[in-house]
Amino acid sequence: MVSFSYAQEVTSESISKASFRGMSWRNIGPFRGGRSVASTGVLKQAHTYYMGSTGGGIWKTTDDGLNWKNISDGFLKTGTVGAIAVSESDPNVVYVGMGEHPARGVMTSMGDGMYKSMDAGQSWSRIGLDYSRHISDVIIHPSNPDVVYVAVQGAQYGDSKDRGIYKSLDGGSSWSKVLYVDERTGASSLTMDMNNPLVLYASMWDHRRYPWKMESGGAGSGLYKSVDGGMNWTKMSSGLPEMMGKSGISVSRANSNRIFAVIEAEGEKGGVYRSDNQGKSWTQTSKDRILITRSWYYMEIFADTQDENTVYVLNAPMLKSIDGGKTFKPVGTPHGDNHHLWIHPENNSVMINSNDGGANVSNNGGMSWSTQSNQPTAQFYRVIADRKMPYYVYGGQQDNSSVAIASRTDDGGIDHKDWYSGPGCESAFVAFDPDNPEILYGGCYQGILERFNVISSTHKEIKEYPELGLGKYPSTFKYRYNWNAPLLVDPFDVSVIYHAGNVVFKSTDKGQSWTVISPDLTRDEKDKHNEGGGPFTNEGAGGENYNTLMSLTASSHQQGVIWAGSDDGLVHLTQDGGKTWKNVSPKGISNYIINSIEVSPHDAATAYIAVMGYKNM
Repeated sequence: MVSFSYAQEVTSESISKASFRGMSWRNIGPFRGGRSVASTGVLKQAHTYYMGSTGGGIWKTTDDGLNWKNISDGFLKTGTVGAIAVSESDPNVVYVGMGEHPARGVMTSMGDGMYKSMDAGQSWSRIGLDYSRHISDVIIHPSNPDVVYVAVQGAQYGDSKDRGIYKSLDGGSSWSKVLYVDERTGASSLTMDMNNPLVLYASMWDHRRYPWKMESGGAGSGLYKSVDGGMNWTKMSSGLPEMMGKSGISVSRANSNRIFAVIEAEGEKGGVYRSDNQGKSWTQTSKDRILITRSWYYMEIFADTQDENTVYVLNAPMLKSIDGGKTFKPVGTPHGDNHHLWIHPENNSVMINSNDGGANVSNNGGMSWSTQSNQPTAQFYRVIADRKMPYYVYGGQQDNSSVAIASRTDDGGIDHKDWYSGPGCESAFVAFDPDNPEILYGGCYQGILERFNVISSTHKEIKEYPELGLGKYPSTFKYRYNWNAPLLVDPFDVSVIYHAGNVVFKSTDKGQSWTVISPDLTRDEKDKHNEGGGPFTNEGAGGENYNTLMSLTASSHQQGVIWAGSDDGLVHLTQDGGKTWKNVSPKGISNYIINSIEVSPHDAATAYIAVMGYKNM
């Protein structure tokens, strides 16, 4: 974070941590789970499970998910878990790989390597692979907890030599890279034959994310096998697509000859493949597109531990096949967008699933699941507070909805009755009418915008231009909107609302009509407004829209003073209500995200900006 004055040069001072020492925090909820991509059970301890959250660290339950407890606060340097595994031979030994593996353009958090607990999660030690960024799998030898393998997917936004499969023989004290393809190709999946732990199978993924596009697939992608504990690897090819994108792989514990893979590839070549001879040859068993939709985000596969004909594919729905991967039917889960499944090795009706709403346990093969409404692991884009007594806090919760929640109550706690879903959606900026806080405004991806009446629970769409861009190139849009498009109510006139795409919009009648009051305030790079994904899978939900405005704020000192920040490093200022705009961008932050701008309440000429550079890493 830096502070600067538009009348002066940029200062180099950052905000001191000492300024916040006197502050204390309390959790006001909601206890509605956020995204989880990693979870596991414990072989000889019924009812005990671990969950890795995105941003909230490591959690543990000892009662089948009725209650969860955070067990990592104070130990981890980063908060997002990509993979977690418990030793089958020693349940006190737990390994965790940091950095989630779904490579989405918004809200995907990197990690800082591997952590280990030797006391079932009571304490944690960092054990290396510091620059792995994103870890997709951790596999522990079934009888020796010191032998562990890690699938490192690696950095999303740049080339990295840290990608590949790593092995440790000494419990993580030292690591050897045993499989490496190139700087673009990371490990998206790793599985071990638990009947012969010298045999491993790996999915390698040639990929690179840009702020405006996801490249998933290339010459580096492929499936590999080792028969000597990872020391040597052979690329499998017979029956497989020559070119592929992301893939997942799983060997059957019930039949070591059988391996399943789910593969992103061109046209009908994508789908589920099966080998019945330990990977010597493969046959495509299903071409159903639902298995590989949005491959870079979900698309994981898990062989049943007791039935060689049963296999699960996790995508937006959780899908199950009982005929060897030929046909699939959905399995109901508490939340969509599924990422991980652990199946008990000795009882395949016992499992834990991780999805965009948290983690949930089943003891009947997925017929019913434990609740996710006991996991305070939500990810919020923005929060604001209104002027009620007690005040309410509003924000957009990723993978759920926007939420309004009371800051306190009179009955001893804040629970479900004290919050409700608000306007907009998961990616919402939320604003309120200061004169009537029962009127809320909320945004959504694609620039969707609505006005919400709390009393009547009515929603009214008020988007400036009625255009839905799902699946379309940004170059075809009239306006480009950020996934988290800014929104605010004028501090001097509550009938005036501002909303931003690549330009700033103004309404003087609470959203009934709109006027554009700025030119394009981004770099407007035409070559970055095309398809959002390739070469096999396009992405058109809005997360890849680029050259958009990310932050917008109005001064409380003087009407008509508005600041705007873009996702490509620009800061603009108007002092006449949008008639003229001046580029006041600080030096040294080219192409970085101007995430937030705050005008000093003490000095009208001073503003603070929060800058994010993770999309350049």
